[in-house]
Amino acid sequence: MESPSLKSAHKFVKSQSALQSSASRGMSRDELKERHVDKYKGSQKPHAKENTKPQDFKFHTQDRAVKRALFNYTVATKEYLIERQKKQIEKIQKIIEEEEVRMLRKEMIPRAQLMPFFDRPFFPQRSTRPLTVPRKPSFHMMGGDKSSSGISCI
Repeated sequence: MESPSLKSAHKFVKSQSALQSSASRGMSRDELKERHVDKYKGSQKPHAKENTKPQDFKFHTQDRAVKRALFNYTVATKEYLIERQKKQIEKIQKIIEEEEVRMLRKEMIPRAQLMPFFDRPFFPQRSTRPLTVPRKPSFHMMGGDKSSSGISCI
């Protein structure tokens, strides 16, 4: 296949040779040019279309960046709220523990016993409770036959 520049050069050479051959027949140079132009008028290329305007295009990276930023913001706020809630719970637990420790310390404060009165004589009082009555222990088996167990009662 021939290159475009070679084709145009080939056409130019043909047209020049046609002009020279016509000139040798007796035609004037102007007539030859007109004839040459008329010959190629029908084969002229159609007018070029107007330059088309490029359509604006939009990359999705901008939209994705906005969505990602929004997602990151929501995740950060959730993490912040969770951390804040944990701190609040820890603070409440610390207050409760401190209160419990305070109550335990209050209960465990050793109280001093009153000193006995040594200036008066001590008279022990007799107890008002009745005396305990001793009972004999029961060594026999519950609900069983004495002879079958091999244990004898004394």
